Amino acid sequence: MLNDINSVLLTEDQIQKRIAELGAEITRDFEGKDPLFVGVLKGCFMFMADLMRCVNIRCSVDFMAVSSYGNRSVTSGAVEINKDLSEDIENRHVIVVEDILDSGLTLNYLVNYLGVRNPASITLVTLLDKPARRRVPIKVDYAGFEIPDAFVVGYGLDYAERYRNLPFIGILKPEIYND
Repeated sequence: MLNDINSVLLTEDQIQKRIAELGAEITRDFEGKDPLFVGVLKGCFMFMADLMRCVNIRCSVDFMAVSSYGNRSVTSGAVEINKDLSEDIENRHVIVVEDILDSGLTLNYLVNYLGVRNPASITLVTLLDKPARRRVPIKVDYAGFEIPDAFVVGYGLDYAERYRNLPFIGILKPEIYND
């Protein structure tokens, strides 16, 4: 598996340090608001778990499963909801937690999808922001790292459901995903 990685983009220590900073910012900004954190599965699971351990306010958690990639390295552009929220979000402060903001299609779709349910607010948190791939304008409220236009895996991010278990974020060798 490690032989498939071209280079390490972000180490485990860099990731954990930045997540602690994001957690402190969110704690400060949402004090007394009882937000609902909505994780976008599957990629967010490691980031969300670590982020939640760094947030020190009353809050709750839910998850959505959304797909626009399948086993491809490029989004299809069609967003599919595979698992919806279990909680009502009307008048709640919703914090959507995503692993990577790439084309913006998925997050843009989710903001519109959730917005019709009348939340008090929708805030976007992403570990990685890849602006070079943006196809729709979308503003993220909290971003961990801005990254170059490279295919990254690890720390929850995958290619064909593999590499999620790497403790770092690495750039996948092109010959792996261009087969």
